[in-house]
Amino acid sequence: MKILCVLYDDPTNGMPKNYPLANIPTINQYPDGMTLPSPKSIDFNPGELLGCVSGELGLRKFLEDLGHTLVVTSDKDSDGCTADKELIDADIVISQPFWPYYLTRKRIESAPNLKMAITAGIGSDHVDLQAAMDHKVDVVEVTYCNSRSVAEHIVMMIISMVRDYHNQHAIAKSGGWNIADAVQRSYDVEGMHIGTVAAGRIGLDALRKMKPFDTHLHYFDRHRLPDSIEKELNLTFHESVESMVKVCDVVTINCPLHPETEHLFNDELISKMKKGAYIVNTARGKICDKDAIARAIESGQLSGYAGDVWFPQPAPNDHVWRSMVNNGMTPHTSGTSLSAQARYAAGVREILECFFDKTNIREQYLIVKDGELAGMGAHSYSKGTATGGSEEATKYSK
Repeated sequence: MKILCVLYDDPTNGMPKNYPLANIPTINQYPDGMTLPSPKSIDFNPGELLGCVSGELGLRKFLEDLGHTLVVTSDKDSDGCTADKELIDADIVISQPFWPYYLTRKRIESAPNLKMAITAGIGSDHVDLQAAMDHKVDVVEVTYCNSRSVAEHIVMMIISMVRDYHNQHAIAKSGGWNIADAVQRSYDVEGMHIGTVAAGRIGLDALRKMKPFDTHLHYFDRHRLPDSIEKELNLTFHESVESMVKVCDVVTINCPLHPETEHLFNDELISKMKKGAYIVNTARGKICDKDAIARAIESGQLSGYAGDVWFPQPAPNDHVWRSMVNNGMTPHTSGTSLSAQARYAAGVREILECFFDKTNIREQYLIVKDGELAGMGAHSYSKGTATGGSEEATKYSK
């Protein structure tokens, strides 16, 4: 079989010759008891770069020893790109949320041999799920592999935005020392009301991590949490997003992107938010109307916007979120720390082993199976597609 793997570029100065840490902590299971990816073996060193082209997710030896062909590229967006050329006769496509190969209906229909699309990470909205269902292409992802990594990123962004860390660091780095300049937008997070849109693995973990800061915690989700969790964290449940955003100083977005959540945060919803609130979005960029966010920052309706997700990805060089004031944006990095890479590389290997052995892939990993939403897909997604506009990724230049 032919496996096409679309990964992000190598470091500008080449692959690291050494790493800051000699090893990474060993984690045996996730908080809900789910075990970590458990392939029969791995051909990589955990803690090294695996998510870039040269890292190859540690798959080459495994696949070639079985007689399969592995093609790895980062060239994915322009007309005639390498990924499109290689897709035509590919059996399996592996892509990442951080450098997504947008599997649109057109691309899926150009690949008659395509059997499965694997997300090396979590979040499969870069695949036209409706087209995948129509053409019986299974879609799977490595559920939970980097959820806690993203939750850590959320906490980092909440604290850095509220305390105005970015401005203070810039003053110190430039040789300045005007304390008034440094603190005129700086607040304590203690006592603030913090709410999450969706309280799944990432959203709930982010709330848990914010509880020690003595904050008031809120959530909206179409699946209400058990009473025991609400009592443990003293959570306030809201029947609607509108109800929650009215009272929150910080809103963190953790829902999947699908037709029902596309541009959820538009001018209308943002106008209902508490004036001066902050948004942290590590879910998907397209959940927010990028121009509505910029207008709200400019008017002061929002005090700040942070996140690591854009639409499309990579974001065009002139994307308004790159230059607007009071932003704490990063490239899409929250779920691809070196620690997370080890888990999602192992998860991809586990999925491939199951596929080749004709054994069941974990139910939690399933998004589309046999033409229907399945597993986590049935829990989190709706039918349809959210890939429209992905062609704008061609506007990015390195």
